[in-house]
Amino acid sequence: MPEIEIPCRNRMKEKMASGHLAVGMLVRILRGVEVAAIARSAGFDCVYIDMEHNSFSLETVGQISIAATALGVTPIVRVPGVDPAFISRTLETGAQGVIIPHMETREDAERVVQAAKFPPMGQRSLLGINPHTLFRGGPAAELMEKMNEATLVVGMIESIEAVEAAEEIASVEGLDMLIVGTNDLCNSLGVPGQHDHPDVKSAYVKVAAACKKHGVYLGVGGLNSRPEIAKEMIMLGASYISAGSDGGFLMNAAAETAKYYRSL
Repeated sequence: MPEIEIPCRNRMKEKMASGHLAVGMLVRILRGVEVAAIARSAGFDCVYIDMEHNSFSLETVGQISIAATALGVTPIVRVPGVDPAFISRTLETGAQGVIIPHMETREDAERVVQAAKFPPMGQRSLLGINPHTLFRGGPAAELMEKMNEATLVVGMIESIEAVEAAEEIASVEGLDMLIVGTNDLCNSLGVPGQHDHPDVKSAYVKVAAACKKHGVYLGVGGLNSRPEIAKEMIMLGASYISAGSDGGFLMNAAAETAKYYRSL
């Protein structure tokens, strides 16, 4: 039997491993596969499908994920929480990574890795034919090893407690990246909306140090409206940034166009 090929390479993970910044587009409104083509044409490395803050179904996530992968855009999904069954089902739809909001402890990270990774790293159940192999089967050990390599496991640091636990969280084997959720972190610090507050920057420095120590990628979230601050955080060593959402892009462009024509 020929060696198993994983056509669904995680190009985002490969880009970050090569030392380049990966840029993502959040998907919160558009529910058709067209959003994957838009992300590809716009030059994004990944579509960040948000199931925490909207009503996307797993069927919708699967359709967008398969289309994105075929176009060379990595589909990653922010799930609502640490439920192992939901994490594994999301990955089996075709998502190439999961983002866990409000990761607070080392135990949270361990639980997510167990759900997202196959043995020997985790306990995810193997579905022999799946979107990641274009529904081809193969030797279980080889299949699980390659799918583990292609799966991105991400935790979001969004509170004072999570910042304090960042080094313990980052030390968990199988965790690939920590994204600082700046908006919720500001709320936790008691400085809502103050993205440039010294305490926020100090938190980024601490999380960045933890990521560097344990070989985990650092991600930036919630700063698309403040590119000058985002640049500072990228200089700390970030490998990923969320650049904005489909709804934000649509509203900004629509508002500017309407304003222009009303001024004529």
